[in-house]
Amino acid sequence: MGTVIEDLAEEAERQIRERSWVPAPTERAVTAKAAAGLRAAIGASQSQETLSAIDRLAHVREALAVLAVALANVHGRLAWFLGAAVTALAPVLQWRALPADDGPTFGAISPTPHQYSEAEDAIRRLQTTLAAIAAA
Repeated sequence: MGTVIEDLAEEAERQIRERSWVPAPTERAVTAKAAAGLRAAIGASQSQETLSAIDRLAHVREALAVLAVALANVHGRLAWFLGAAVTALAPVLQWRALPADDGPTFGAISPTPHQYSEAEDAIRRLQTTLAAIAAA
């Protein structure tokens, strides 16, 4: 997850740096709003690690919702970038924070603390890239 997001971020930053992608004002507005939403959803790593598993999962899912809303409002290159980011983070949709209590879980799994940290770090990287796109 982290590697895919890093590769996406580097590609977007390269395209902007080389001016093969010049974000339109509407794209910059969407990315600024999404960056703010991600920042609000996922705090610093030290604060996230002190949260319960259910709260960490809620924050990661909130970040996914921010990206999905942003994706719904754009087309072209930004949509492709956001779509790839959502796809990279899709495994969190199969996570659960509650015990199974010997019942069916619809395929949901309990993530490890490392998996939470990786998803949170990937979201922070996306936030940085979206802020850079907004400023481009």
